[in-house]
Amino acid sequence: MIGFDMEEFGFASGIYYDDEQEGLEEQIIIRFSHVAAENTPKGRAASKFAELLEDKTNGKVKVHLFPNAILYNDTNEWEAVQSGSVEMIAPATAKISEHYPIWQILDLPFAFPNHQAVEKTYEGKIGEALLEGLDHTNVKGLDLWYGGFKQITTQESVIREPDDFNRLHFRTMPGAVIQEQFSQLNASTSIIPFNKTYQNLEVNFVDGQENTLSNINTKKFYEHQQYLTISNHGYLGYGMLMNRDFWNGLPSEVQESINEAIHEATAWGRRHAIEINDQHARAIRSNQSLEIYTLPAEERAKWRQALRPVYDKVEQTVGSNLMKEIETIRENYAY
Repeated sequence: MIGFDMEEFGFASGIYYDDEQEGLEEQIIIRFSHVAAENTPKGRAASKFAELLEDKTNGKVKVHLFPNAILYNDTNEWEAVQSGSVEMIAPATAKISEHYPIWQILDLPFAFPNHQAVEKTYEGKIGEALLEGLDHTNVKGLDLWYGGFKQITTQESVIREPDDFNRLHFRTMPGAVIQEQFSQLNASTSIIPFNKTYQNLEVNFVDGQENTLSNINTKKFYEHQQYLTISNHGYLGYGMLMNRDFWNGLPSEVQESINEAIHEATAWGRRHAIEINDQHARAIRSNQSLEIYTLPAEERAKWRQALRPVYDKVEQTVGSNLMKEIETIRENYAY
C-alpha cells in the first residue's frame, strides 16, 4: 500500500456509512483496486461496472475505484483481496496463473488469431472452466474482461524476427508462460510491477517490454522506447475477482445485482476494447519519435514456430482437454 491511510477514508470495516445516502440503514462499499489507467479498456469497464451496480441497487451498493495502483500494485493486490483489505481486483490472467496454473492457457503466444477467437475462449468452455475452477478457493471468479493484443517495444533496435530477441532484457509480469516465451527467444526477463515499468525503462534497466497499445500510450512508455513492433503475439485479459467471504456475506439480491452488472460491463468492455486501443494506436502513430513496424505474415510464422515449444510445456500443466479446445479455436479462426 502506497501512502494511503485506510481508516482516514473510512475503510476500516466491511459496511460503511455514507452521509450522502441518508435513509439507507446499510451502505455496502466495494473497494475495487486495479493497476491500469482510467482511459484503458479495464479502466473504462471498471467505471461502467460501478455505474451499473449503483443504478441497479438504487445507491445501496457503491464501488470505490482505485486505478493506477494508487492503493495496491500488481505484486500485492492478490494478498489484499485474500485478506479482505479490498473486496475486488482485476489482475491480468498471467498473475492468476501464478496461483492457479490452469489459467496459463490464456497466455499462450499466438493462441488467438483475432478478437473473435478471444471472445470464443473467454465466454466459452475455457472461460467457464477457469472461473469454475475457483469455486473452492477464497476468491470468487466473476468474469473475464477484455484488454487487448500485446505488442513489443524496445529501445536499441526494432524486433522483426525471433533472433532479434537474443540477449535482450525485458520487463514482464509474473506468469510461467510469459517467462517461457522469452526464454524460448533467448531473452532474459525481470518481473517488475506495472507501476514501476516506466522508471525501469527510463534508467535502461530493461531493453523493452510487452503490452497493449492503450497501456503503452497511457503510461508513456514511448518516451524511453524508440521502436514498436505490432506483433499481436499474445492477449492481455483480466480475471474479475472478489473476496469470497465478502461475497458470501452479501444478501442474495445484491449478489444478483453484482452478477448482472459485471456481465453487462463485460459486454460493454468487449464492444469498446477494440475501439479504445484503436484510439491509442492513432495517438501513438502520431508520435514522430516512435518507429513502428508491423509483422508481415511470413515473419509472424517464424515467431509462431519459435514459440511452439511453449505449448508442449503448458499442456503438461493445463491438460489435454483444454489444449485441444484452444487449438480448435485457433484453427477455426486461423489467420
